[in-house]
Amino acid sequence: MQPSKNLFGLVLSGGQSSRMGQDKGLLQYHGVTQRAHLYSLLQQVCERVYLSLRPCQEAELEGDFQYLLDELDVRGPLNGILSALQQHPQAAWLVVACDLPLVNASTLEKLVRERDSSKIATAYATTGSHLPEPLVAIWEPAAFAPALAFTETGKTCPRKFLLHTDIKLIHPADDEELYNANSPEEFAYITQKLHHGQQI
Repeated sequence: MQPSKNLFGLVLSGGQSSRMGQDKGLLQYHGVTQRAHLYSLLQQVCERVYLSLRPCQEAELEGDFQYLLDELDVRGPLNGILSALQQHPQAAWLVVACDLPLVNASTLEKLVRERDSSKIATAYATTGSHLPEPLVAIWEPAAFAPALAFTETGKTCPRKFLLHTDIKLIHPADDEELYNANSPEEFAYITQKLHHGQQI
């Protein structure tokens, strides 16, 4: 699949990783850091790719990555998404979080193929669910103004924002592609799964 023009990739790696106890972006599931792995996957489908970082995190970068720093006074991943939309307002953003270790090239290609650019976003949801997964989704430029207004009411949950917005929901080939690893136990489970050749 050729990279899509004006579709930029964003690896969300600016979180505090408090439950994991270490930076989730620096964990290794696939032989390189998770943020480097996702960066490489996004380069296959996006015109440009950036890491989303909180200020001062850029000093710890382990490679030659383009990055964007969080600019807004907003808690959580919505800060990274809004900062990207604000810094490159002409682009749509394919966003992937570092705590999704089973996202693969097919996951991203399906998202790009099934994108509806007339919506605010195109997002995955598990089979039979109407709950969007905002951190493996394409956020269109039109998302910026309503998402910013949403944060100005004191709310910061990207899923709650998408639940009340005009979006397209799609479903993965396998729900495990959306598996969230946020604790040492979940990291161990996925590492063991991949080690035994059960990668989806």
